[in-house]
Amino acid sequence: MPFIPHTEQDIAAMLASIGAKNIDALFDEIPAALRSGKLIAVGAGLNEMQVSRLMHERAAQDNQHLNFIGAGAYEHHIPAAVWEIATRGEYYTAYTPYQAEASQGTLQTLYEYQTMIASLTGMDASNASLYDGASGLAEAILMAVRSHKSSRRVLIPASISPLYRSVARSIVSLQNIDLVEIPFDIATGTTDLNALQQHAGSDIAALVIPQPNFFGALEDVDTLTDWAHAQNALAIGLVNPLTLALLKAPGSWSAPHPNPLPLAGEGAIESLRESKISGADIAVGDGQPLGAPLSSGGPYFGFMCCKQALVRQMPGRIIGRTVDLDGKPGFTLTLQAREQHIRRAKATSNICSNQGLMVSAATIHMALLGADGLHRVAAASHANTQALTEKLRAVPGVKLMFNSPRFHEAVLQLSKPAGAVLAKMEAQGVLGGYNLSAHYPQLGDAILVCATETKTKADLQRYIDTLKLALN
Repeated sequence: MPFIPHTEQDIAAMLASIGAKNIDALFDEIPAALRSGKLIAVGAGLNEMQVSRLMHERAAQDNQHLNFIGAGAYEHHIPAAVWEIATRGEYYTAYTPYQAEASQGTLQTLYEYQTMIASLTGMDASNASLYDGASGLAEAILMAVRSHKSSRRVLIPASISPLYRSVARSIVSLQNIDLVEIPFDIATGTTDLNALQQHAGSDIAALVIPQPNFFGALEDVDTLTDWAHAQNALAIGLVNPLTLALLKAPGSWSAPHPNPLPLAGEGAIESLRESKISGADIAVGDGQPLGAPLSSGGPYFGFMCCKQALVRQMPGRIIGRTVDLDGKPGFTLTLQAREQHIRRAKATSNICSNQGLMVSAATIHMALLGADGLHRVAAASHANTQALTEKLRAVPGVKLMFNSPRFHEAVLQLSKPAGAVLAKMEAQGVLGGYNLSAHYPQLGDAILVCATETKTKADLQRYIDTLKLALN
């Protein structure tokens, strides 16, 4: 129980001074229907020995299954040095660098992180992270609407993770922002360009462009970026950072427009078009593939980058490098959209924090692997997916969906109920994939399968054998 310094007499005196009968009166503006009441599902308090035993019993439930699930959280090898360093006291306990002179280590780590992420995405600036990829997408949508000024409509492909779309809708829907879903082509699994073209000429703030998308399929990012800019809209790249070791960076998508179109609204978005800047305008995603373990779902971290013209609309902190009066290099908070503490709804953002520990681990991870290491991890992941899909072609009752290029995920359509097949595979110690039938019923009994660099030839063959048994 936390230490509470106020006695009953202290509390009574404070309530009397403000004219409140009791503590509950302080919250009387909250409707009764919104109050949770007592926490009936929380058991009685346990002593230290009982808690220790309970945690050991729960830990024992985590069996070492062979994992082929991705769907936004990926099993990659993390060098032991990453978390050995990240959990040292000077990294582990460092948090908010309010006092620059006492936080140079934290500030430098964040500065190095920003430099690496900006280089990886090909963008001009990066913040010091957001909570996760899903909330990062929501922040990018809010940022695009603020920058565009004339429109509150954002096009978001259905090939984006349904969980990301749900989070984004929850965050922006009450701010009168209309998220318009664009269907995917059933043959390729990528954004349906014909459906997208139906919105040509309308007032649009932004188009979200996933790369790769939720199905692992690679989108025609150049065409989509060009289309967005032709509609005077911003292009938001939603990317897996690991793929950028192989694929074109969001900052290089498309090509400069020789004759930029006139824009509705004023400010930063005109600067982007007038300067003939190519590429996505904002890039976001989840940094989990960069050194964050699966950890039963988190914590992870969201990254966000943008072009220079939009930098003052980017939420969170930006760390800069400078020199002191003696000419010695140092680091400081250059920009931080933290006026939310006093401006509430009028603030640039209500993001008040960042995932500092995860960012430290990601920085160490990227520094250890380097550009060549990241490239080898991405290439090995792609090669394993290709090898797995080749083996799957020979399995009766399995159809490989979508004929587009892919990264380290593929969609399989099964001849039997997906849930039952996955349950049988799990009973054999193999996590066979992510069941898509609830979110994408039009695909039938389909599952999303992921293979990363952690999988061996024997692992791939075990998957095939277990899947055959489950289908029969």
